[in-house]
Amino acid sequence: MADNSAIAWQPTSEYVEGSRLYRFMRAHRCATFEDLFRRSVEETEWFWDAIVKDLGLEWYEPYTKVLDSSQGIAWTKWFLGGRFNLVHNCLDRYVGGESRNRVACIWEGEEGASRKVTFQELYQDTNRLAHGLRSLGIGKGDVVGIFMPMVPETVVAALACSKIGAIYVPIFSGFAAAAVASRLQDCEAKLLITADGFLRRGKTVPMKETADEAVRMSPSVKHVIVYPRLGMQIPWAGGRDIAWREFVEGARKEFQTERTFAEDPFMIIYTSGTTGRPKGTVHVHCGFPIKAAQDMAHCFDLRKDDTMFWLTDLGWMMGPWEIIGCLLLGGRMLLYDGAIDYPAPDRLWQLVERHRVSVLGISPTAIRALMRTGEEWVRKHDLSSLRILGSTGEPWNPEPWFWYFRNVGGGRCPIINYSGGTEISGGIVGCSPIQPLKPCSFASPIPGMDADVVDGQGRSVRGEVGELVIRKPWPGMTRGFWKDPQKYLDTYWSRFPAVWVHGDWVSVDKDGMWFIHGRSDDTIKVSGKRVGPAEVESALVSHPSVSEAAAIGVPHDLKGEEVVCFVVLQIGSSPSDPLREELKDHVTGRLGKALRPEEVKFIDELPKTRNAKIMRRVLRGRYLGASDLGDLSSMENPAALEAIDRAI
Repeated sequence: MADNSAIAWQPTSEYVEGSRLYRFMRAHRCATFEDLFRRSVEETEWFWDAIVKDLGLEWYEPYTKVLDSSQGIAWTKWFLGGRFNLVHNCLDRYVGGESRNRVACIWEGEEGASRKVTFQELYQDTNRLAHGLRSLGIGKGDVVGIFMPMVPETVVAALACSKIGAIYVPIFSGFAAAAVASRLQDCEAKLLITADGFLRRGKTVPMKETADEAVRMSPSVKHVIVYPRLGMQIPWAGGRDIAWREFVEGARKEFQTERTFAEDPFMIIYTSGTTGRPKGTVHVHCGFPIKAAQDMAHCFDLRKDDTMFWLTDLGWMMGPWEIIGCLLLGGRMLLYDGAIDYPAPDRLWQLVERHRVSVLGISPTAIRALMRTGEEWVRKHDLSSLRILGSTGEPWNPEPWFWYFRNVGGGRCPIINYSGGTEISGGIVGCSPIQPLKPCSFASPIPGMDADVVDGQGRSVRGEVGELVIRKPWPGMTRGFWKDPQKYLDTYWSRFPAVWVHGDWVSVDKDGMWFIHGRSDDTIKVSGKRVGPAEVESALVSHPSVSEAAAIGVPHDLKGEEVVCFVVLQIGSSPSDPLREELKDHVTGRLGKALRPEEVKFIDELPKTRNAKIMRRVLRGRYLGASDLGDLSSMENPAALEAIDRAI
């Protein structure tokens, strides 16, 4: 089993002295990261004012005050009096000089087609669509759904909405009609922007038919703009449907960007809950963009000559995060519309080599899946362009972390582990290129995030597992849930006075490294002993026969709960009763007899969200025969339900 207790990577002088974070520290006379972090949470107004200046953000009218928490910390307002539009800072300011001819976006489709789009081209395409949106009567405060695959026109659609002051709702491209409709209905969208379809594993996935069904259930939607991703025959509703190319053809290449206020909303991004309708987190022009760009600059050290590729979809917050952060910092983004292991297991590594990716982001779950195919697929490719490896979505296990570190990064690139959420606009805890790294860990909270670990009474603890909380506001915090402010307060602010409770179990070790142990609602408690599912799963995937694993707790009359495990085997391993017992013994040897699994179920695939998080509540509900599994709209692989049933 790999060792995750020792430092695995030390920053070199090249990483430290060349980093944006180090330059920021020197500019503000902070001798160490610890000095900077301490000042960032003790002097909140100074810090975020300094971040705005460091990012070089441009304002139509300057703000008169950094923040105002007079209505309570949960409703803090930022950059009062300022007029700011994210699109001016992502595009407009770049087109007056040499930057206009730099590549802003590289795209590749699963079929092999590719394009490069400059800042000037992206600016002009955005302006053309903005004119079109205005011609349909879409204006400031109106809501537009974007149900698109990852193509450059998706970026154009999002930016055009923000440019005119409208609010867009990013919707996962793989959603079924009911999930799309629930979001359109909740936000009362006036317009939906979609595509005819896309490709996955060589097969056509229709989108227009799904969009049509969703719109039939959403009376507020008056028009549907359709981009021809595949150029295929699709159903058409005359008078409602609008062809993208004809719509923007001939439109003017210039458009006066709406001079929005700092607190004007630009996006509602939905998160899925265990019950009830999805929650629409509201984000504003001076919230999400500033937090995303700060994290991208100071955690991932994105520079103007970097190319970032994050394996994501627009419907996951990392999609808007990548788009806005890259453009605001003047870097390049790579968009890929396809499966990362098609037509061969090395498609991802081909992308890195072909487009000289320097900052790569992927989930631990995806790495575990790629590990099954073997190291030789990675070693076939020149990955020397990589400088930073990123990860988010799920807790790591040591073996996959080391596989990523050694085989992909060659042992020279730091893994910037990053965890936060849709409601955060980025990370709470993370790493940076100037801090030492332990496997699976986070080096610290991100500057500006006053994070802590607390017990059940809200008292700070170290050396034990507790709840992750935040004690001070930050610009990227959601401005509440759309049309449901009380739900927002109940979800994050109801446990302890004026403290955000995030819902993750975390701990801080003796060296000050942070570890996430899973969602607090996933915790298993056996005979009074509390364990996060990640600990059980780490023990399982350390066995050579196991590729992926999920652990759940189920009721037990005497012990309160018992551990049940679902296991995906490595290629070449076969389910058997002797292997089942061997895996139980394997967990027992690492976690103790009290946490010996009651059952181990072999399964073909685990249920996952679009951002590769394991849906343990679905496993638990199915195992217990629950009639209501909660909101399943974020499940990327509905076929996993049948796999669970077969395993049970």
